[in-house]
Amino acid sequence: MRISTSVFLTDETIHPVRLAQELEQRGFGGLYLPEHTHIPVSRRSPAPGGGPLPREYGRSLDPLTALAAAAAVTTRLALGTAVCLVAQHDPIVLAKQVASLDWMSGGRFTLGVGLGWNREEALDHGVHWARRRSQVRDHLALMRALWAGEPTAHRGEFCSVEASEAYPKPVRPGGPRVLLGGAADDRLFADVADHADGWMPIGGGGLTRTLPRLREYAPEAEVVPAYVHPSPGKLARLRDLGAAEVILALPSAAEPAVLRALDDYSQYL
Repeated sequence: MRISTSVFLTDETIHPVRLAQELEQRGFGGLYLPEHTHIPVSRRSPAPGGGPLPREYGRSLDPLTALAAAAAVTTRLALGTAVCLVAQHDPIVLAKQVASLDWMSGGRFTLGVGLGWNREEALDHGVHWARRRSQVRDHLALMRALWAGEPTAHRGEFCSVEASEAYPKPVRPGGPRVLLGGAADDRLFADVADHADGWMPIGGGGLTRTLPRLREYAPEAEVVPAYVHPSPGKLARLRDLGAAEVILALPSAAEPAVLRALDDYSQYL
């Protein structure tokens, strides 16, 4: 079971280059970053988990830019999003960005995909909020068309592209590993079976109950819990449940606090 990390990197935290170097030197498996382009101050959408929205949500670095910097100073560290808000992107541009990052890193990129929780943020991007699940499916289908080995067209409800030359290609034929984030339900598990390699639940709680249902839809799907606050017992349980990788939550903090957390987490490697 690979031990990776996730963190809200901002203009006030440890720099992504320093963090990536420390992670690879210490033997961690990967670095996964979240995405928020902006947080409208109206704040009508409740914060995940309730309570005030933490400061880092409105200051987070662009994940693909930060991961490109991390890729340039590492050779083994896996890189990914946890999660990318695919519906908020022009899918043609996102397909190019993902393919470029994956190619430049030697195939180390994983696209973690989420539907999003902040309605105001999504509406500013023109997202069809009530149908964002369908929009994400359509965007991913277009991206896969551009990642295909031969020029391939896509005609969808939300986006379309002509058969096109689009290079570089991701290292893995057909595109990088795709993990879908979200709460356990039949719609999500059907999407995992249809157009993803696995599921990225938050925290890893309740998997004993939900994994049998996932296996009915997608018997071979990977399970990669993200933003996990570790303990020896929790990680042993996730390993026993067949988690392919566990992504541990680091504090959104300056370098000294993050390095102390890495010192603590090193016991799990």
